[in-house]
Amino acid sequence: MARFKFVIWLAYWYIQNELFEFEWDRGNHKKSQEKHGVSPEEVESVFDMKLGVPLGQQISPAVDEERLCIVGPNSEGRMLSVVFTLRDGRVRPVSARNASRKERRLYEEVRKTLENL
Repeated sequence: MARFKFVIWLAYWYIQNELFEFEWDRGNHKKSQEKHGVSPEEVESVFDMKLGVPLGQQISPAVDEERLCIVGPNSEGRMLSVVFTLRDGRVRPVSARNASRKERRLYEEVRKTLENL
């Protein structure tokens, strides 16, 4: 399983963005649907609903291109983990799946902290 390091700029980017543009490559457009039952529309809704929590930047395993992760509910309330890259300001999803128990727990902790600010 990949490991991520929290980076503050990602949280600011997510919070301040009002509209997310997506760039799908052919392979990734269908990969999450076929492998994990997550449609492209579900992935986009995690960003558009603005209820996600950015986990951060992938630190292992090492990859050539910076990968980021966000965990949050889609429009149906399904908690997803979405790994993506940013290219020219656009979100390019790499993979999406149901969030793990650990990711859901982290999501709840962060949301509670934010509500208490």
